[in-house]
Amino acid sequence: MDTADKIDLINAPPTEEIITKSDLKAIIERGIPLKHYIGFEISGFLHLGSGIVTMSKVADLQKAGVGCSIFLADLHTWINDKLGGDLDAIKKTAVGYYKEGFNQCLKVMGGKPSKVKYVLGSELYEKHKSEFLKAMIDVSKNTTLARIKRSITIMGRKEKEKINFAMLLYPPMQVADIFIQGINLAHSGTDQRKAHVVARDVATKLKIHPLTFEKTIKEKTYKEKYKPVALHTHLLAGLGKPPVWPIKKRKLKEVLSEMKMSKSIPKTCVFIHDSPKQIKTKMMNAFCPPKETKFNPVLDWAKHIIFKANRELEIDRPKKYGGKIHFYSYEDLEKVYSDGALHPLDLKAGVAKELTELLAPIRKHFNKPRIRKMKEDLEKLKKTR
Repeated sequence: MDTADKIDLINAPPTEEIITKSDLKAIIERGIPLKHYIGFEISGFLHLGSGIVTMSKVADLQKAGVGCSIFLADLHTWINDKLGGDLDAIKKTAVGYYKEGFNQCLKVMGGKPSKVKYVLGSELYEKHKSEFLKAMIDVSKNTTLARIKRSITIMGRKEKEKINFAMLLYPPMQVADIFIQGINLAHSGTDQRKAHVVARDVATKLKIHPLTFEKTIKEKTYKEKYKPVALHTHLLAGLGKPPVWPIKKRKLKEVLSEMKMSKSIPKTCVFIHDSPKQIKTKMMNAFCPPKETKFNPVLDWAKHIIFKANRELEIDRPKKYGGKIHFYSYEDLEKVYSDGALHPLDLKAGVAKELTELLAPIRKHFNKPRIRKMKEDLEKLKKTR
C-alpha cells in the first residue's frame, strides 16, 4: 500500500481531524513504523460510540498496516473517581469486560482482535518505574499550570469546575503515556484534543523519552526529535433532543459536542450488548426531526455505523407509503431524507433493524456464562457506587 492510500484509510470517516497530515506523510515516507494507541477510562458499559465507532477506526488502521494498541487507563480512572475510586474493581473490569467488549466490537467492524495490543496503565508504570515519573515531570516542566487547568475538560470536567489536586496530574500523565510508549499516532475522540495538542507542543523540548528518528547529513548520523500525529474521530450523537431547538448555525459545533452519546444517559445511548427490544425502544424514541440533516442523531448513526460497516440500509414500508427501499450510501439516504421522501419513523425502524443485526454477534458473546458474569459484575458495581 502506497503512502497516499495509507493516508486515505487513516483519514476516512469517522476521522474528523489529523494533526497534521503533512507530519503523518513525513513519518510514513521516512519509513518510521506507525505506532498507535487509544486510551479509555474504565467506568460503565461500552456503548456504540466508545465501542463500535472507535473500533471501526482501529480496523481502518490495521488495514493501513498500523500497529494498534488499546490503553486501559486504570489509574486515570481512579483519579477521576469512576467506579467509586475502587482501584481493584477498576483493574478487574479493564482486563475482563472492557477487553472482551473491544475485541467483539473490532471483530464486527472488520478488524482483527488478535493483532491488538492491550496495555494496562498500572502495569506500564510498574514496568518503567521511575522512568515514567521522569517523563511526566519532563512534560510538566514544558507546559504551564494555566494550560493544564484548561485541559481538565479531557476528563469530562468543566474548565472552572472545583477539582482536587490529583486531577491536575491527569493531563501530564496522559501526555507522558504517549512518549513512554513511543507512540507516534495518538488516537481519541475530538474531546481529547487538548491533551494531544500539549503532546505536540512539548514533543521537541523533551529530554526524557522523546520521539526520534535517525537523520544523516554529510555522513554524520544523529537523532532528530519529531512530533506525534493526533488522530481525532467523530463523537457519536446521543438520541436526545437538544435543550434549545432549532440550533443556531454558530452554535451547532458546540451543541454537537454537548449532545455526544453518554453512558450516564442510558435512554439516549445504545450499549453494545443491548437486546433487540431495548434497541428498538430507544431508537423509536429518538430525536429525529423531518428533513433535518445537520443535527439528526439517527442519520448520524446510519452514517457512522451502518454504512461504515459496509451494510446497506433497508427501509421496509407499507406499499401505500412507497414500499421497501434500499440505500447503498449515506449520501443517497441524506438526499432522500432532506427532500422529505422518507418519514422519520421509517428511518428509525430501518436503522434499529440494521443495528440489531450488526450487534447480534456481540450479544451472543456476552450471553456466554463466563462473559455474562463480567457484565453482571460491572452492573452490580455500578449500582453500589
